[in-house]
Amino acid sequence: MHRNVFAVLAFGIALPVSALAADNYTIDPAHTYPHFTISHLGFSTMHGRFDKTSGKVTMDRTAKTGSVEVAIETASISTGFAKRDEHLRGPDFFNAAEFPTINYKSTAMHFKGDTPVSVDGNLTISGVSKPVTLNIGAFNCGTNPMSKKDTCGAAASAQIKRSDFGVKYGLPNVGDDVKLEFEIEAIKD
Repeated sequence: MHRNVFAVLAFGIALPVSALAADNYTIDPAHTYPHFTISHLGFSTMHGRFDKTSGKVTMDRTAKTGSVEVAIETASISTGFAKRDEHLRGPDFFNAAEFPTINYKSTAMHFKGDTPVSVDGNLTISGVSKPVTLNIGAFNCGTNPMSKKDTCGAAASAQIKRSDFGVKYGLPNVGDDVKLEFEIEAIKD
């Protein structure tokens, strides 16, 4: 009986210590760059980006766990051509008035050693959520030489079909396959 009570107490004490090992980061919107490419009529590849992003990252590299939450302001889309950007903000594509954010919320983070290599989660575009895995191609943490703050950076990518999210305008002429890339920097809280 005493052994079981001791085990429960030890487990209960160990939980908060483990929870304290997780590091919390806030995404730096000035150094975070979500962007995409898509075929335009089969003639060229159109590039676009979103200029306003926020979110949080929690990571425990020892326990090999973590979470990611990202919100991208849909109206901040920029392709370098104002008329196209206006169309992309409208109901044919992102419908920014009704769906002001694109959201990503992780369900699992996978590690190789103490380095995250992929994140499983749900991507929500235009009110439709689908599972999407972000593959992490580069990852680095350290002290930012300018701000002197602990910072982590990552480059992550995924391939999606926009039609899966109900964005079907212009198909098949405007491509269905969209390559997403996220260059992220996050500062330790």
